[in-house]
Amino acid sequence: MQTGRNATSGGRSDGDRLNGVDKPELLSSVPAVIAEAGGPPADRRRVGSALLVNDRNLRTPSPLCGASCDDDSEAESFRDGRTEEVDRDTRGRAFTWCRDFLSGSWKTIREDEFQISIVSGGLSNLLYLCSLPEHVQPEGEEPHQVLLRIYGAILQVMADCLSVNLSQGVDSLVLESVMFAILAERTLGPRLYGIFPEGRLEQYLPNTRMRTDQLSHPAISAEIATKLARFHNMIMPFNKEPKWLFGTIDRYMDQVLKLNFVREAHLKKFKKLMKLDLPAELESLRALLAATPSPVVFCHNDVQEGNILILEEQDHTSTEKLMLIDFEYSSYNYRGFDFGNHFCEWMYDYTYDQWPFYKATPENYPTREQQLHFIRNYLSEDRRHTDATTDQTQIEEDMIIEANRYALASHFLWGLWSIIQAKISKIEFGYMDYAQCRFDAYFKQKKLFS
Repeated sequence: MQTGRNATSGGRSDGDRLNGVDKPELLSSVPAVIAEAGGPPADRRRVGSALLVNDRNLRTPSPLCGASCDDDSEAESFRDGRTEEVDRDTRGRAFTWCRDFLSGSWKTIREDEFQISIVSGGLSNLLYLCSLPEHVQPEGEEPHQVLLRIYGAILQVMADCLSVNLSQGVDSLVLESVMFAILAERTLGPRLYGIFPEGRLEQYLPNTRMRTDQLSHPAISAEIATKLARFHNMIMPFNKEPKWLFGTIDRYMDQVLKLNFVREAHLKKFKKLMKLDLPAELESLRALLAATPSPVVFCHNDVQEGNILILEEQDHTSTEKLMLIDFEYSSYNYRGFDFGNHFCEWMYDYTYDQWPFYKATPENYPTREQQLHFIRNYLSEDRRHTDATTDQTQIEEDMIIEANRYALASHFLWGLWSIIQAKISKIEFGYMDYAQCRFDAYFKQKKLFS
């Protein structure tokens, strides 16, 4: 979920739900295990306007400050719009990280010369563009600009609020760092310059922000399908069992059932959601998907507009313009989830700049013809890696059912995720409203495809 992404290497989860590690483990701390490697960026949802800030007298609360578990942190106080300034604490920490992890000119500039602007206020992470001043040139191969990602939640706060297993979060981030390095080595993602407990430094890639409505453009949809097929055909050194989807949903469900909301507005919305009998509904979903064949492949698990870059042309002869980013949710999973989750994202515009900072347009869910267009391009690429002899028409029909049933899992997972975020996140977003929106869409979709 994000707003206005200009020439950035990524931007939804914040979350993002929606590039943060409160996905899927809801954690955000890890030892500094990799200093020079490769990997992708991005935040899962909303991206704010870039704004160079040199003033130290800034007012945005630091994402590094501890969140309170008692005030139900959903930031409804931000109804007048998003803040576009960098707070003093974040600026100072960013300067230190750039100086420590980057070489050459980054070690010689003063803090008052250091430039930083907000790129993303996503739903899990915050992204900042850090730059050398214009009059300072790189001394060697060090970058002139980098992206700083700060994880949107704090490990101990998560543990205190949600009784989370801390070792799971550390393991998750270590695996993510390894994944970034592998994908960069295969030139499938930007470079990773440094990683530290609060976040990481990533390669800055000039690009144009993809809008939600562009997902339906035939050429863009075809290339996304092609990229996804290549992603699914990768062999990665991770557990091949498809534990991620229901492991994550079950964990979220356990956390949701333990939540205590203090604020009246939250409590009212939470009680309305609980009347849906979500535990029983989850068992119904589990049974439906168990009866829905879907191959286990290495899935991205978050293919939405904020995690797809439209790269500035470097090779004018190339017909490929897109890059998938934000692999923090990536794991072995059922293929149908990547299809269904992507189709759901056609409906949600996270660039809406007033409360609740998203706009849902259910009629934008892809039509049958649009789904077939995506599936046929996916299969065209997939056949380059496999020997397919089955009837094409039957394959397409089966994949449409597969995608639309797994779209139910997307609604369910991100609905639960958003309820949790309403409790713990300090990011400006209507999490409770979004949760209700996703569960409303779930029940409408269930009537069509169960």
